[in-house]
Amino acid sequence: MFQAIQDRASDIHFEPFEDEFKIRYRVDGALYEMAPPPKHLAIPVISRIKVMANLNIAERRVPQDGRIQLPVAGRQVDLRVSTLPTQFGESVVLRVLDRTVVNLELESLGMPAEILDRLKELIRTPNGIVIVTGPTGSGKTTTLYSCLKRINTIDLKLLTAEDPVEYDLEGIMQVPVNEAIGMTFARALRSFLRQDPDVIMVGEMRDLETAQISIQAALTGHLVFTTLHTNDAPGAITRMIDMGVEPFLISSTLEAVLAQRLIRTICKRCRVAYEPTDAILGEIGLGRADVQDRPFYYGKGCPNCNEIGYKGRKGLFELMIISEPILELINLRAPAGVIRAKALELGMRTLREDGVRCILNGETTVEEVLKYT
Repeated sequence: MFQAIQDRASDIHFEPFEDEFKIRYRVDGALYEMAPPPKHLAIPVISRIKVMANLNIAERRVPQDGRIQLPVAGRQVDLRVSTLPTQFGESVVLRVLDRTVVNLELESLGMPAEILDRLKELIRTPNGIVIVTGPTGSGKTTTLYSCLKRINTIDLKLLTAEDPVEYDLEGIMQVPVNEAIGMTFARALRSFLRQDPDVIMVGEMRDLETAQISIQAALTGHLVFTTLHTNDAPGAITRMIDMGVEPFLISSTLEAVLAQRLIRTICKRCRVAYEPTDAILGEIGLGRADVQDRPFYYGKGCPNCNEIGYKGRKGLFELMIISEPILELINLRAPAGVIRAKALELGMRTLREDGVRCILNGETTVEEVLKYT
């Protein structure tokens, strides 16, 4: 665990198989295997983790969740623990929440200047809904926390419903959602409206009920932040309509949708320039004229980045502002493709275009951008 946290791992996996006990960890989104301990240690190691997380060690047939707080290398680290019964014993995954590593400043997210400026305006709107979308692990929560931190002043009451609460934010009421006892997002939201809030964050808009209460909150003068799992910004609208939300309610409350991905950045110490071939340029939709003489880069691998060639990650962003023309399309129940085409016409930059900008700036590789956009 010490080694994993030193290497800035986000998750640690303990996996029992028939003949071996594997340990892998995820750094910058990619999994790496560690030297495996002997097979016979699987049960004692997993039991020890369960004891530390206050889980029931006698119960090995159902999944369990818990958390461990422990000092590692002189700093307090939070570990979210999840166990899963498998054929050869329990598999355990620890999600590492290292508060010292996370920087919750909006400027440090690496957004293009125009998106950052628009987002700063959006988080100051008195009411409405702002949605952040993307797959699991694309940094949505970090973006929302950064927004909340920016507007967290003494004159605003901020409430969050999260599953689970990832980081403690000073001065914000954070409520953990617990489905098992009936404390759902919808139920938390309902009671939020009686707590006289100004800004509400809902960890995820999972169902129609949560969506409806979020809209009700926005209509009654609250600013609501939430997340959805969709591939791009226009997809969020069709997703809400699929859930059963009436289009006129979406168009009267939705302010903007921010889609994002996390891509690995090239290690600064071993990056090597090369001239891209026409085939590579074609894959990302560029011509020779777009690139001129700019070199592309890749990481050769060095001790600094554990011979991987990548170190650290940055975000790619796509911001769709809900303007008049888009409102009309929402009311007509237009498909995502049509909304997307309109947003592009109105100047939205896609995730892929933001990726290409990062390639041209020498921050990441063509492979990374193609993999995530």
